[in-house]
Amino acid sequence: MRELSQLIDVEEPAWPELRATLEASSVSVEVLPPDGDLGRASILQLQVTAGSYLGAVVLHCGGLLVDDGWLRVFGSPAGGAAYEVMNLARVNQFPAAFDPAWRPETGLVVAHDVLGGVFALNGAAPAGVGRPGGPGEVVYFAPDSLRWEALGVGHSTWLAWLVSGALDEFYTSLRWTGWKEEVRALNSNQGLSLFPPLWSAEARQDISATSRRAVPMKELLGVARDAHRQFDGADPGFLGTV
Repeated sequence: MRELSQLIDVEEPAWPELRATLEASSVSVEVLPPDGDLGRASILQLQVTAGSYLGAVVLHCGGLLVDDGWLRVFGSPAGGAAYEVMNLARVNQFPAAFDPAWRPETGLVVAHDVLGGVFALNGAAPAGVGRPGGPGEVVYFAPDSLRWEALGVGHSTWLAWLVSGALDEFYTSLRWTGWKEEVRALNSNQGLSLFPPLWSAEARQDISATSRRAVPMKELLGVARDAHRQFDGADPGFLGTV
């Protein structure tokens, strides 16, 4: 186990590089103000250093709102943030006090999108919990297929990819004319529920023809998890606590 000073006081902190990447992005990215105490407690629990992008986000960032809030990357937000994103510690049910034996059971949930998609960082044995990809790889629970998909990259590459403009292609079949206005109207605990649902043939044929309403993210994730159980007879596992 490493002490907090060993995790924070590194020769090459990642935050300056990451901040420059975010500032240079052509994609709208709002960087929320951090809570220093929460950031330090979270990086200690994770046992990652400030030399990693994950450590930089947790320690120096309250979260990221990417593409007008379509994607919410979890950090350590200050309580007074105008648009407070759920914090990484709560989403992943960190213990109330530092526990050196605690690890995310199935992987670390690092972001949600407004459709109920979940980005998670694989743990040491993803196959054992039914996840694709290798240890430390980012995977995505797709709300249209109700499947985990391996993205083939680690956290730092994934984060740079998010703000590169690649999300337009990644979500090309899941966006409709006017989506930005609908997303901007949501609060931090809401997502968009579509009918017919995303995994239906009707939605796949013409997503713009679906009806959409704002619902709590908890409800959206619960419906996706229940649908996966119904169709596959298996549990997709932890999707984050909101």
